[in-house]
Amino acid sequence: MTSHTLRVPGASLHYAIRGTGPLLLISQSGEGDADRTTDLVDRLADEYTVVTYDRRGLSRSTVDDPGAGVTVRQHADDVHRLLGHLTEKPAIMLGQSLGATIGLHLAVRHPEQLSLLIAHEPVAPWLLPQAEQARHRAELTEVRDRYLDGGLAAAVAEIPRVLGITADAEPDLTPQPMTLRRQANFDFFLRYDFPAVIQDELDLSGCRTPIVPAAGRGTPSAVFDRRCAVELAKRLGTELAELPGGHNGNTSHPRAYAAGLRQLLRVSTGWRP
Repeated sequence: MTSHTLRVPGASLHYAIRGTGPLLLISQSGEGDADRTTDLVDRLADEYTVVTYDRRGLSRSTVDDPGAGVTVRQHADDVHRLLGHLTEKPAIMLGQSLGATIGLHLAVRHPEQLSLLIAHEPVAPWLLPQAEQARHRAELTEVRDRYLDGGLAAAVAEIPRVLGITADAEPDLTPQPMTLRRQANFDFFLRYDFPAVIQDELDLSGCRTPIVPAAGRGTPSAVFDRRCAVELAKRLGTELAELPGGHNGNTSHPRAYAAGLRQLLRVSTGWRP
């Protein structure tokens, strides 16, 4: 694995590259940085050149003005610049949760950069019917308020319920302790990324990027991010792909998730190593 830094407007992005084959960029969920899906990358790097990165504000990706906040569109512009720096060819993108929403923005604004987007449970209230939009935006606002009023423990107690994060996991995973760095990542995520999601809007009409909506088999059907994936599939007139685990299957079930993702990519792209 090699690590690098790319300067973008208002920030410096840390990114890592591992493996050989077609370029596959993973945009993480939540407070996950470039190292969060190391167990998944381990099982993809023999077939793909896997790129992971720290979103601006997380870990090694610094921002010039931390108090300025961020938008989903700004996150998507970061990915646009990162892919433009790495390749002139269309790349595959796996977007997880917020990463999936970032991918949808990129798919609309820069379709030439993506050969395929796997959008796993995008946190995108704008995909939902109007009544659901308001309810789930309020749900996210409440989680953020809990953090601001009661600290990380108060927010973390609610996040699994709101996002459908499951507790079961495969054995022998790489430990991901709650370090000071991870606590700082949670702070940026809850303080700045939550408002970005709550305020986000996007018009998908006319989008010509191939998109596969995906959801975790274990994610409860009523959870809003699974509902977002279902509504995305309806808008696109396509089937919803299911992958192992819940909303966080990429980290909780990396072996099964990688196997399912490989099969999904083979069907969707025709790529064989």
